[in-house]
Amino acid sequence: MPMSQSIFTILLGGELVLTERLRGAVLGSRFIAADGGMRHAAALGVVPELWVGDFDSTPADLAGAFPDVPRQPYPTAKAATDGEIAVSEAIARGARRLVLAGALSGERSDHALQHLLYAVSLAEQGFDVLLTSGKEEAVPLIPGSMEIDLPKSSLFSVSGFSELRGLHIENARYPLADFHLPFGSSRTISNVAEGKVRFTLGSGRAIVLARPYDLSGV
Repeated sequence: MPMSQSIFTILLGGELVLTERLRGAVLGSRFIAADGGMRHAAALGVVPELWVGDFDSTPADLAGAFPDVPRQPYPTAKAATDGEIAVSEAIARGARRLVLAGALSGERSDHALQHLLYAVSLAEQGFDVLLTSGKEEAVPLIPGSMEIDLPKSSLFSVSGFSELRGLHIENARYPLADFHLPFGSSRTISNVAEGKVRFTLGSGRAIVLARPYDLSGV
């Protein structure tokens, strides 16, 4: 498949499981690695065009495995995460769709939470964003409509980062119409997809977290 000039995969330091959905999500994209996220490059069989970070989580053997990838080092005492720096570099190179691979798990819960918040901010700026661990996926939900193609009986949740108004969820076991979700409510946790799920939101900010390989909703 020809490489797209506007689709970038950012390799982050969290866990990444090679699945068919992951391979499909990154197919034809350009790659930028953020510090220790470079370890996923070999598993994916790709060579990133840039490697950014303070390299505080990069083992020596990993550094030696990719000697020809241009590095852009930053000091440890910097004002942004390696992931945010990598995204900024992708945007500067023309990114419109961003796949944040390795964004949803790992040893740093603060980093995983920041990736979710940052993804919503990017969506509000007009970027198409997917966060993935291979087994779990997340997509920002902002005012407007969108669809997520999920296997029937797979689990998904909507987590609000604010009060949500005018929330519609269609083609799910527990559909909602023009629903008001108070901030902090768990009402929209653990729904079950009937296939391609359609979301519409009137106001607010949220993230849709899906587990496409978890068919416990059968």
